Amino acid sequence: MEDNKEYVNRLPKKNIIGRALWNICSLFLFKPFPTKFFRRWRNFVLRLFGAKIAPRAGVYCSAKIQCPWNLTLKRNAWIGPHCILENDALIILEENSTVSQYSYLCTSSHDITHQCHNLIHAPITIGKGAWVAADSFVGMGVTIGEGAVVGARTSVFKDVEPWTVVGGYPAMFIKKRVIKE
Repeated sequence: MEDNKEYVNRLPKKNIIGRALWNICSLFLFKPFPTKFFRRWRNFVLRLFGAKIAPRAGVYCSAKIQCPWNLTLKRNAWIGPHCILENDALIILEENSTVSQYSYLCTSSHDITHQCHNLIHAPITIGKGAWVAADSFVGMGVTIGEGAVVGARTSVFKDVEPWTVVGGYPAMFIKKRVIKE
C-alpha cells in the first residue's frame, strides 16, 4: 500500500458553505418555532434553502437537516421530532410517509475499499404511505417500499419491499402489511 494517499472530500465548497449558512439560519429562523402552528413558516425557511416541500408536509423544529436542498417532501409527508437527516445526497419522502422521532437517515458513508476512506453517498427514498418508526436508522442508497413499515429501533441497510414490516438489527422481514378496511 502507498502511504502518500490523502482523504478526498467529494463535496464541493458550495455545499460546505451552504451547510454553514443553513446551520446559522436554522438556529434563528427554524428551531425557535415549535408546534404545528409554525409548520408553514418552517417549510418556507426550508424552501429558501432549496427544499421541495408539498402542501401539508412538515418537519418538526427539533429535526436536524444537514442539506435542505437535498430534501423532497411530498404531500402529507412528515419528519418527526429529533430526527437527523444527514443528506449529502437526496432524501425523498413520498406522499403520506412518516419518519418518526429520533430516527436517523444517512445518505453518506466512507469507501472502505479505499485506504483513505473517501466520502461516498447515495439517495434514500421513503415510499408512499411508508412509516419509519421511532429511533430507526436508514442507510445510504436504501429505498423503503410503498406501504412498508420499519419497526422501532430497526437498522436498515438494504431495500425494504413494499407492504412489508421489518424490524431488528439488521432489518429482517417480520410479516406482510395488510390494511384492514
